[in-house]
Amino acid sequence: MYAIVEIAGHQYKVQKDQQVFVNRLDAEEGKKVSFDRVLLVDKDGDVTVGAPAVDGMAVHAVVERHLKGDKVLIFKKKRRKGHQKLNGFRASLTEIKITDIKKAAAKKKAAPKKEEAPADAPAKSEE
Repeated sequence: MYAIVEIAGHQYKVQKDQQVFVNRLDAEEGKKVSFDRVLLVDKDGDVTVGAPAVDGMAVHAVVERHLKGDKVLIFKKKRRKGHQKLNGFRASLTEIKITDIKKAAAKKKAAPKKEEAPADAPAKSEE
């Protein structure tokens, strides 16, 4: 069973017990996180595609650690001009371990409130 889930603006194909490096999340190490924006679920050949997300599905994970990615060097040069520029970048990442892909707990919706006329307002007459 696998799912395609959107985490921090990026889409990932995840399976149970898989470790994934994602953009930095605001969660402490060891905490459980849940992602309810599941775009596709494949359960032994039975594929469910959301429009845009599958209702009632969630991916649960545990935050393993926070780290920085490898340094990426950006070198720019203009030939015969004596111009060169070097920049570097290290992404802040979070390593998560997928624990479950299952139906999310149903959220209870509040009953719609009925509008009542105030007691001191005159009653409407039908003419």
